[in-house]
Amino acid sequence: MRRFLALICVCVAVVTLSGLGIWQVQRLMWKTALIETVTARVHAAPQPLVRGPAGWPAFTAERDEYRRVRLRGHFRHDKETQVYALTDLGAGYWVMTPLETPDGTVMVNRGYVPTDKRDPATRTAGQIGGEVEVTGLVRLSQDRGWLFSQPNDPAKDQWFLRDVAQIARARQLKVPNWFVDAEATPLPGGLPQGGLTVVRFTNNHLVYAITWFSLAGGLAGISLWLSRRGRRGEMSGDEPQAK
Repeated sequence: MRRFLALICVCVAVVTLSGLGIWQVQRLMWKTALIETVTARVHAAPQPLVRGPAGWPAFTAERDEYRRVRLRGHFRHDKETQVYALTDLGAGYWVMTPLETPDGTVMVNRGYVPTDKRDPATRTAGQIGGEVEVTGLVRLSQDRGWLFSQPNDPAKDQWFLRDVAQIARARQLKVPNWFVDAEATPLPGGLPQGGLTVVRFTNNHLVYAITWFSLAGGLAGISLWLSRRGRRGEMSGDEPQAK
């Protein structure tokens, strides 16, 4: 009876481990397709935002995020918001500025400025006026951060997340719930510095799949070996003893 119960437990464990391996293979296929899609979008020729304000709120991650777009308009520097950032260039701020286009207003992350350049008065050369053309990647609103990230505090004008809806309420703006990460472009004074979008996806699913399948195969192999050894022992013990 004990051997039967042990066999049931081993079978359940092997099936569970194999199921986890199959799930990781499925995740690997999904992640590989995602990386291929995003890579194609990032390197595609920029396209104009053709939908207009009525269709902008329907943007989704699957269909639109990291899509390379081009738009023209006028920056509203008086509505600028600086969002704290940790980048490859060090700590600083993202400069989030609404861009008024003929089709409506869109939030644009113009790029990075160091901490001592947070105040727009310290980088007036880069606060360009007139009509501008912006090329960049569509990004969805960042309404949640990492485990230890701080929440936004609009009352103190302290921002840690690029939460477009929250920024829009504080600045009394009507914008869609996504923004455009601007590419690097020459600017007087060199700030803000665009083109710092991080497009990086961890893809360890193959390693995880091999691990789960190896555990399942190892458990099945050891169990089979122990079972055969036990049977040989029983057969040896049943033989008549010499007198």
